[in-house]
Parts: sequence; structure tokens; C-alpha cells
Amino acid sequence: MWIADGWKDYEVIDTSSGEKLERWGDYMLVRPDPQVIWDTDKKHFGWKKFNGHYHRSNKGGGEWEFKNLPEEWSINYKELTFNLKPFSFKHTGLFPEQATNWDWFSSLIIEANRPIKVLNLFAYTGGATVSAAKAGASVTHVDASKGMVGWAKENAASSGLSEAPIRYLVDDCTKFVEREIRRGNKYDAIIMDPPSYGRGPKGEIWKIEESVFPFIKLSAQLLSDTPLFFLINSYTTGLQPAVLSYMLHTVLDPIHNGTVEAQEIGLPVKSNGLVLPCGASGRWTAL
Repeated sequence: MWIADGWKDYEVIDTSSGEKLERWGDYMLVRPDPQVIWDTDKKHFGWKKFNGHYHRSNKGGGEWEFKNLPEEWSINYKELTFNLKPFSFKHTGLFPEQATNWDWFSSLIIEANRPIKVLNLFAYTGGATVSAAKAGASVTHVDASKGMVGWAKENAASSGLSEAPIRYLVDDCTKFVEREIRRGNKYDAIIMDPPSYGRGPKGEIWKIEESVFPFIKLSAQLLSDTPLFFLINSYTTGLQPAVLSYMLHTVLDPIHNGTVEAQEIGLPVKSNGLVLPCGASGRWTAL
């Protein structure tokens, strides 16, 4: 498992009964987590004296309960700053477990010692975008949500990257990739974090089990003659590490020399030293 254990401003304090207690900077949140199928004694005071608690509804969705939580605040990861705010369906605008991937590809970008063009698809609020830009890459950031793209710009500005070579696009990722292929544009690295289900700006439907393999094949056409890496993340139960590995091997082995690794990603839990699983990642690296 790849573990995001480099955080100082974030930690999973405890887990129990379908929920996790987290510290985000100065504030403690309790949020649902489907992986937490165990029960333990909730000894930490944060379980009762939280700043925000997302209560899931039996009918789907849920709502926040707040206690002295600001509408927006920020935390740091190394040299990066991320703006947070609680919004619908339990999220804060950041997935801290992805820091293990940020560290991995940032090292690759720095060690390449050449200009690197990165394409970040389903790019959300730009955690990977600002990490790649901070490492010296030029980044094309694509997401179907105008609000998320705006949020990514704020994160870049907060991280001192307002003038960095980042191109922000509100677009359907599949249609964007198809246009880039027609234009003949190439990228040295591709990052994708596809949702389990989603809709594009014009109602385009995305179902990951049906769409992800064709999309990987399509996106691979954008790799340059000297590619650096290809990263795919999954929070969908059926897309286990071995599935991610199989897809990357199948698509990339015939066209580029490289190695593939795939693992669960996770976060350390302070109360017991165990690791909370948080999805999976597949990494292809050029030889």
C-alpha cells in the first residue's frame, strides 16, 4: 500500500462505526467512510467536540452539523496551500491520501531535468495540478465543473503559482482528449481521476466500468515520444489495483517501454497505527 504519511496539517485521528474523525488544520471533522465497517470505543474527545459532522441520510445524501467552523480555511502540504470548505456530500475539496501520488510524480518531474507537459483530467480542485506545477511542469487542467476549476485557480494562487504555466479548461474530458488528438497536441505525462459516475457540461454520461478502458486507450494517444508517467486513480470498489495494472499494461506495453505498479492508497490512523484504505492508484513509469 502507498501511504500518505507526509502530512502535518491533516490526520485521521480515529475511525469507528462507518465514520472517521479527522483533523484539518485547527478543526476536527467527523465524516462518513464506507470502508469503516468496524466498531471501536470512541475515546477521543473530538467525536463529541467536533467542528463539523456530516450526517448521512438513509434516503441518500445528508447534511452538515457545524460547531465553530469557518466557511473556508486552508491547510498546507509541504510548500503547497489548499483552500477548504465543506460542501455537499461530505467533501471538503481535497483528498489527502493523494499526497502519496503527488510526491511520486513530483520527484519524476524534477529528476527528468527537462520541460514536462502534464495533462490532468477530471482534475477537481487541482491538488495534482498545483503539485505538478510546483515541481516545474506546465499543466493543462481539465474538469467539467466550472466551480471546481475556479477552486483550483484559488489553490494555485494560495500556493504561489498564479503565474505558473497552468491552462484551465471547463470541458468534458473525453471530448477534450478527442480534440487534442485531432490537433496533434502531445503530453509527457497524464493524470486521471475519473468518477464512478458523472455528467459532462452538456449532459454527457460517464459510467466508469463502461468508459474507463476506452478512455485510457484514447488518452494514451496523447503521450509524447518521450513520455514520463501515466497515473490513474480509482475510488470505485470494482476497480481494484490489479484491474488498474491490467488496463495500463494492456494499453501502454504495445506502444511504450515502461513499468507498471498498482496499489491501494491509504492514510495512517493516529489512534492505533493502522492504515485506512482510501482507493487505489495505478502508475506507469517510462524506462
